[in-house]
Amino acid sequence: MQLRTDEPERRFAPGEVLREEGGTRLFTVRSVRDHSGRLLVKFAELVDRAGAEAARGTLLISAVEPDEQPAEPGEFYDRQLIGLRATTPDGAEVGRVGSVLHLPTQDVLEIETPAGPRLVPFVQALVPDVDLEAGSLTVVDVGGLLDDRDDADED
Repeated sequence: MQLRTDEPERRFAPGEVLREEGGTRLFTVRSVRDHSGRLLVKFAELVDRAGAEAARGTLLISAVEPDEQPAEPGEFYDRQLIGLRATTPDGAEVGRVGSVLHLPTQDVLEIETPAGPRLVPFVQALVPDVDLEAGSLTVVDVGGLLDDRDDADED
């Protein structure tokens, strides 16, 4: 199973029900365990190996309440970030968050700007503030990050 969650202990707890993306099938977690770094999940609806093989590659979606927050402070769900206004520390709006990319080394925000999409690593040094209530986040204006200029161009 390939995980696309930072909270497998919440999403795959026994009794949790997951839905097939784009479908109607439901999968109820019966048990879960780690096996050599991989998560092995048994679902009540998959009673034999043939059923499990037939479900291979199925993307499962967890129902998350709209007001639910991640367990760790300073973490966000993609749905909370997408659509936020991206501003510089001085308050100038540069665009909106169009998507969140989950890359192997870090998450990256795709900021839709008038000049086209910009990829911003979602790290504290570059995105020091996320204010969900205000509907915005702050992006440090480093040369080349939000536009095509270089810091040396400013000298």
